[in-house]
Amino acid sequence: MMKKYEWSLLILRVVLGITFLIHGVAKFQMGLGNVAGWFESIGILGFLGYVIAFIELLGGLALILGIGTRLFSAMIAIVMLGAIFTAKLSVGFMGAETAGYELDIALLTIAVVLLISGSRLFALENKLFGSAKEKISA
Repeated sequence: MMKKYEWSLLILRVVLGITFLIHGVAKFQMGLGNVAGWFESIGILGFLGYVIAFIELLGGLALILGIGTRLFSAMIAIVMLGAIFTAKLSVGFMGAETAGYELDIALLTIAVVLLISGSRLFALENKLFGSAKEKISA
């Protein structure tokens, strides 16, 4: 019998995946050089702009498909911590002229939940590698 929490985790996984896929696509559309330049303008190594763009794009797609949920959730959690402490903390929770870190906290929380619990429902990973229950019973 399907548990309600498995449906909840699926919803969280897909929403987090869509959110980061869109953010990753946006970074590629604005040009990775521009992203790297913006990173440098706020005192962060420019090459991290490339790294973040790839994590967002590939991580978002992987979460939607249900591949490497825990791994990509961990990466996204690290990205969110970085965003909070390097770009958003100084503007406050709600921000004033620019967005605060309230959305970042929510996305960080979703990523941590998925890191802890995973998400097996409709996960392509189960089809490719089998589910944990199948491995235990084999």
